[in-house]
Amino acid sequence: MNKQAENLSGTTSTGTAALSKAGLTAANATNVTNAAIVCSYFIGVDGGGTGTRVVLANRDGKELGRGSAGPSGLVHGRDKAWQSILLATQEAFASANLDMPDLSDIALGCGLAGINNVQWAAEFVALNPGYGIVVHETDAYTTLLGAHQGKPGVIVALGTGSVGEVLQADGQRREVGGWGFPVGDEASGAWLGIRAVNHLQRVLDGRALANPFASAVLAHCGGDKNAVFAWLSQANQTRYAEIAPVGVRHAAEGDMAADILREAGKEVAHMARALDPSATLPIALCGGLAAPVMHYLPEELAKRIQLPKADSATGALILVQQCLQQHLHN
Repeated sequence: MNKQAENLSGTTSTGTAALSKAGLTAANATNVTNAAIVCSYFIGVDGGGTGTRVVLANRDGKELGRGSAGPSGLVHGRDKAWQSILLATQEAFASANLDMPDLSDIALGCGLAGINNVQWAAEFVALNPGYGIVVHETDAYTTLLGAHQGKPGVIVALGTGSVGEVLQADGQRREVGGWGFPVGDEASGAWLGIRAVNHLQRVLDGRALANPFASAVLAHCGGDKNAVFAWLSQANQTRYAEIAPVGVRHAAEGDMAADILREAGKEVAHMARALDPSATLPIALCGGLAAPVMHYLPEELAKRIQLPKADSATGALILVQQCLQQHLHN
């Protein structure tokens, strides 16, 4: 990123949506309109601990293509986040049958896991490889924007990690959960994976009866006790989350896997209640684990759940568009 870049920040109740223009110095920062006009393309980024998904649009907001790549959650490294975003950007242009333009011609909206860590956010912005405009927010907020098309509502997002957020009618925001791996992120993929491996440990010790679920987890982790120890020595958030589908498949059999999914459903209900005690706002369950966990929600909450209207990448696109509009009118 140009060391003279000027950061223009719009403060929210929980943080900042930072808008930065490469080469935008204090001398010419008075007219952000030009910064928006010169960018021919807009990209929304959903960056999580397992993968990165982007949506490409033109200046009029028409979707042109999509792309994906590896993780861009900042816990994996700020440089690695940019590598994934670049790869996904290239794939999006290829899917649209467009030549990759100069990065300065792209306005980027990012919803990133870990961006609420101030140091990580600063490091991420400093490593901008040349995108013309970069707006960043939490992936929870971009998920919310996408799910309710920028309108008030509640989301609980279940992926590698988990988080809940509410946008109220007066514009106030509040987040619940999202404390991160390994002691938070209830009902997430990593949370489910940890419980699956713990169940396996109990079976291997004779503290619990053998069952097909434990056998499947054992196979995933290498096939024997020594392999499990080796797997544990290198396990991180992503690797635990990779076990979640094993639990989802075996939950239908009604054994320990189903108990873990029911516990996840209760955790989602706790988050929803904390976000919207009056139970009056629309609520969407989002993320890769939304569909399987939906079947294990308490009945009262299950009746209120709506499908998200769009995904987090689209929400990130809304974010950059809103941020530019806000500065155009200031």
